[in-house]
Amino acid sequence: MANAAAADGVFSKIGAWVLSTGVPDQVRQVDIAGLFSNPYFLIPFIGLVGYLLWKQAFNELIIVMIFICLWWLSGTEYMQTLVVDGVLQIKKVLPVLAGAAAVLGFIIYLYFGRS
Repeated sequence: MANAAAADGVFSKIGAWVLSTGVPDQVRQVDIAGLFSNPYFLIPFIGLVGYLLWKQAFNELIIVMIFICLWWLSGTEYMQTLVVDGVLQIKKVLPVLAGAAAVLGFIIYLYFGRS
């Protein structure tokens, strides 16, 4: 039990530090259309995708696309309504958990399921 209390203390300190940096607010306020029209983001991103295609690193390319899709999905109205008035909506969380498990299973399959 002492280990669980110590772990809670460590995680609460890490959570407080992450919130104090302001990164979650910055991520919420990202202008996606502006980001993908900004050459300082677009040129390195296209370079990364081109490099991954050139190296034929399709697993990594799929992982990049999954992260982009998850980032887009996190900004949808469905995700914004998972918590209403401080109460977690369990009927909305279960499909998200099932989708996350499917994506994790797919990633594990990519790296360990085939040679």
